[in-house]
Amino acid sequence: MYSLLHILATWFQPEASSSGSSAAGAAKGGSGGDGANAGLTQIGLMVLMMVVFYLVLIRPQQKKQKQLDALLKGLKKGQKVRTTGGIRGVIVDFKSEQGDEVVLEIADKVKVNVLRTHVAGMAEPAAVEPEKKS
Repeated sequence: MYSLLHILATWFQPEASSSGSSAAGAAKGGSGGDGANAGLTQIGLMVLMMVVFYLVLIRPQQKKQKQLDALLKGLKKGQKVRTTGGIRGVIVDFKSEQGDEVVLEIADKVKVNVLRTHVAGMAEPAAVEPEKKS
């Protein structure tokens, strides 16, 4: 890993040059290569930035989406779920031919139809408070 960082640092590091010496410019072989180096540096930085964005933003989101898709495909009756709107309920039934609608019971004798895609995840069990003994 260190060697990769060292290579990148030396590649992106601008060359030291003295602006007052014409002998230094002649020893380099002209000043035509400076523009190409600047262009390669910019392209390299753009590629590096895209790789970082992919690793930090895109890849974790894809992983999270795959987990959610697996959860939605595995929904069963009797499971306690939470919707994107914050409603928690128990799955009572599945409606429509494709099964894209879920019937949730959110209270006694209160049922709500929700699209399967609006199920955000499994509902966490409510925190049970320990009873105080007096």
